Amino acid sequence: MLSLQESDPGTYTDVTIKGLIVELMAAGTDTSAVTIEWAMCLLLIHPEVLHTARAELDARIGQGRMVEEEDIPNLPYLNCIINETLRLYHAVPLLVPHESSQDCTVGGYDVPRGTMLLTNAWAIHRDPNIWDEPEEFKPERFQCEGGKEEAGLRMLPFGSGRRKCPGEGLAIRLIGLALAILIHCFEWEKLPGEEVDMTEGQGLSMPKVKPLEVVCTPRRTMLHALSQL
Repeated sequence: MLSLQESDPGTYTDVTIKGLIVELMAAGTDTSAVTIEWAMCLLLIHPEVLHTARAELDARIGQGRMVEEEDIPNLPYLNCIINETLRLYHAVPLLVPHESSQDCTVGGYDVPRGTMLLTNAWAIHRDPNIWDEPEEFKPERFQCEGGKEEAGLRMLPFGSGRRKCPGEGLAIRLIGLALAILIHCFEWEKLPGEEVDMTEGQGLSMPKVKPLEVVCTPRRTMLHALSQL
């Protein structure tokens, strides 16, 4: 960006560059962290899903090494969990704003040129007309669908078209690797006598109102691999 500033200082000002860096940091860290937290909440509420995911990791990775980035595409059930988490607790429920480039009519409504447009992905992802039991956490639904790609426009966690989120690939790898390591290396339990609070908070990335608090202990079978870090 500094080289662009040298060739076009009027466009790439210090303020513009700082704004872009802040946006990249926020979009690349906060949304992924929120998604991982929601995923862990869902796994604690559904321990059978957590056990199935751990069994997949033990079978495909073993217990002698850590999960690596290149392993993620070979963990289909883990990817189903990620997709189902993104469906239920999408980090940006209204996606990013767009603007109509010309006058048009959508669903009987006149939309003038220059109108800000928002896509309610939260409503689409929970629509009972297009999802079976939309309020239920069922990762296996994506095994039947063949993945997020087969779900088409019913599944829009990163938007669609030419202006979809450019960080989709990075986000999926980051979430997948972090979640896989958490499941593979540690045992997770709810706090004694407490249930996991699933109240959704306000904000761009839809954080939890009450941060997740759990009991976390290293798996004995993974202590050697963890000691090599």
